[in-house]
Amino acid sequence: MFVAPISTEALLEQAQAETLYLNLIEQINKDFNLANEGIDFPLSISPDELKIQLHEKIYRMIQYKFAEYLNLLYIIDVSEIEIKKLDGSDLVILAEQVAFLILKREWQKVWFRNYYK
Repeated sequence: MFVAPISTEALLEQAQAETLYLNLIEQINKDFNLANEGIDFPLSISPDELKIQLHEKIYRMIQYKFAEYLNLLYIIDVSEIEIKKLDGSDLVILAEQVAFLILKREWQKVWFRNYYK
């Protein structure tokens, strides 16, 4: 049964433990490209670097490309309820929380695809 991780670090550790980390990177790249937000994380990227770069990308999108940011959330299928729960008063913290929600949804897709194949 799928259990959503409680933090980015826990999610990335679980992805590595289940040898699905590369699949997670591929899913992130795929969905960002579907949203016309070219991002190409190399498969060799470390979990810490992935977390940092994803956070920076979301931060820049919120600031400069808000319509594209909303489209990305739609394409990835991030829960609207979860997004509405976030406090948007600090953009840095908001971007970090949204990056986690994106990772969580992408991880869910990868996990289910692997579990039910």
